[in-house]
Amino acid sequence: MESQGRDEVKGPVLHIVVVGFHHKKGCQVEFSYPPLMPDEGHDSSRLPEEWKYLPFLALPDGAHNYQEDTVYFHLPPLSGDMKCVYGVSCYRQIEAKALKVRKADVTRETVQKSVCVLSRVPLYGLLQAKLELITHAYFEEKDFSQISILKELYEHMNSSLRGSALDGSQVYLGLSPRDLILHFRHKAVILFKLILLEKKVLFYVSPVNRLVGALMTVLSLFPGMIEHGLVDSSHYRPKSSVSEDVRLVESISGAEEFVSVSVTDIPDTTLVPAEEKIAQPAAVSLSSRTSTEGDNHLLKPPSRTSPESSESDWETLDPSVLEEGDPKETAEGKEVGFELPDAFDSKSGTPITVQPQSATSQGGVVQGLVSGLEEDQYGLPLAVFTKGYLCLPYMALQQHHLLSDVTVRGFVAGATNILFRQQRHLSDAIVEVEEARIQIQDPELRKILNLTTADLRFADYLVKHVTENRDDVFLDGTGWEGGDEWIRAQFTLYLHSLLSSAIQQDNERLLGDYGAPFITAWKITHNYRVWYSNKHPAMTSITPGHPFQGQYSVADVKLRLSHSVQNSERGKKIGNAMMTTSRSVVQTGKAVGQSVGGALTTARSAMSSWFSTLAQPAAVNPAGSHEPATEVKP
Repeated sequence: MESQGRDEVKGPVLHIVVVGFHHKKGCQVEFSYPPLMPDEGHDSSRLPEEWKYLPFLALPDGAHNYQEDTVYFHLPPLSGDMKCVYGVSCYRQIEAKALKVRKADVTRETVQKSVCVLSRVPLYGLLQAKLELITHAYFEEKDFSQISILKELYEHMNSSLRGSALDGSQVYLGLSPRDLILHFRHKAVILFKLILLEKKVLFYVSPVNRLVGALMTVLSLFPGMIEHGLVDSSHYRPKSSVSEDVRLVESISGAEEFVSVSVTDIPDTTLVPAEEKIAQPAAVSLSSRTSTEGDNHLLKPPSRTSPESSESDWETLDPSVLEEGDPKETAEGKEVGFELPDAFDSKSGTPITVQPQSATSQGGVVQGLVSGLEEDQYGLPLAVFTKGYLCLPYMALQQHHLLSDVTVRGFVAGATNILFRQQRHLSDAIVEVEEARIQIQDPELRKILNLTTADLRFADYLVKHVTENRDDVFLDGTGWEGGDEWIRAQFTLYLHSLLSSAIQQDNERLLGDYGAPFITAWKITHNYRVWYSNKHPAMTSITPGHPFQGQYSVADVKLRLSHSVQNSERGKKIGNAMMTTSRSVVQTGKAVGQSVGGALTTARSAMSSWFSTLAQPAAVNPAGSHEPATEVKP
């Protein structure tokens, strides 16, 4: 039996897990290799406390409605592990009577099971492709005690994936931005800006494979996000008991020594440039302990500074994203991971960072000083999914409490259970994938996300290239414009231009093309402050300004009108009224035509019968009879 440490040496795959549905116990782990609990056997159903939701994630809600499905999910790291665990599950169900070996606990007509891979690397599509083949073979055995194929899968995946680089061809397998643009059209840009604002975004659709595909495709539009930006995206604690919840509230209410629950040492200082100082509401910090003593050179570095650690270790770091204050203020605590904008100035001494300071370079990926993520020379990916902002491609009903957890400042999550959608007050935006609809209750947020004319040009540019090249360019697989990589390149340019515009002097006009309300809201987000707090020399090569800036034209008026009719409530009502009226006119016309046409047909048949009767010849008298033939009257 091998320990967790030995698994790390072997390769990126941690475990192969089989989850089944028991008629009495519900979803439970039936097999794991290597064992999830080092002291247990392969057939143990015990789980680490951090992974207590694994069975419900691998075997999703409503799975019995589908013969097969695929799930992407994220698990929190175990103790001492600072990275997100990426899960891929392939679900199947088979008729019980088809089994060669039927155990006594199989009492239903169908058997439902999922085969899962728990990995250190976010190769969702690649893992899914391999897992689907093995799952099919596993079910074809019709004997679930045959586990040798699962052990071989573990060895094969680790040998084939060990040392492989996270490049786009592998990471983006199965994720199609082209299909996203065809379905959501210009709303894809709204989704992009919505995630930049770090709002609570819930995706909703069934089955799960459509859900996770749409959500992860949106994230793939952010350069480097899937490859390096999700390592801190699942730092949450399972639901605690009532007594633990009470202790949490008491500790937040003003204990002198803060007991670490999920977030500690939150000072009232931020990573905001001096010109953007805003008064801080006193109630914003939920678990803060402020101090203005000392200078930034007196701050203590975190006790864990290994290369494996990251800013997502937010039990010991400062999620100052939630506060606004004077950058000159400092905080002193037991463990602090706080940075000031001028902390990187050589005159201010050695910077206090989450990570050990590494040599910067213009090529490749380096460890971010503030974000803790592996960044490129432009400072990407942005630190969106850090400090309690979660990315959960699929959420089980048992995780519902995370939507209102005080230690979770936001999320991008997917759900198939209607209970998530019904509680709209727990989310800022609900994305109904089936109808390509984004529901936002807050009118202020709707105003912030209104697309500018330049944004509409950008969205129209994407839609036109995707739809015009739909029939011919992709037949031989050589198309570039309108393809998946081309779309990602356009969003990369959009984000680069936005960041470049943000660091320019007198940039109000440049940023105006992105929307002044949006820029104001974005500049107080955690990801912007972290990015702005560091220097990125490669940004000097990026031309500032919106890629589609320019003078207004008649085409812009038409574009704006079309967008307003399709998206505003008034426009939708007008459009629906026009459709209803048009449908009524057509139906009325058909009804009138049928009634008039029926009357004409009846009259025509009557006249035809009358004329045909007149045209009949006289009856022939029998021989010897002199009586005239009787005249037939109409």
